[in-house]
Amino acid sequence: MLNHYETVFIVTPVLSEAQVKETVEKFKTVIAENGGEVEHEENWGLRKLAYPIQKKSTGFYQLVQFKAPGELIEKLELNYRRDEKIIRFLTFKLDKYALEYAGRRRNKNAEKKEEN
Repeated sequence: MLNHYETVFIVTPVLSEAQVKETVEKFKTVIAENGGEVEHEENWGLRKLAYPIQKKSTGFYQLVQFKAPGELIEKLELNYRRDEKIIRFLTFKLDKYALEYAGRRRNKNAEKKEEN
């Protein structure tokens, strides 16, 4: 049985845009190769951190929502820890309410983009 997960990670700000995209693709590949399926992703761009991490005050935020077996999370987080480009990450399991909320939030964002 596949569970729904959402992971947010922060990529170091010293990378170029191409290197950030490459890093994101690397983690999407880890998800896909281990029985997961990426359902949605959002690039939140360069944002200011609440507090400095590794002497950096900004970072590229990336959200990925996916379905996967539970064993995948350990492998994914091990890859985050091994990659020096990742300065922070958080992965959590979505229950049915969080899943509904994520869908509504996605639809709202899509509507806002259409208006602009």
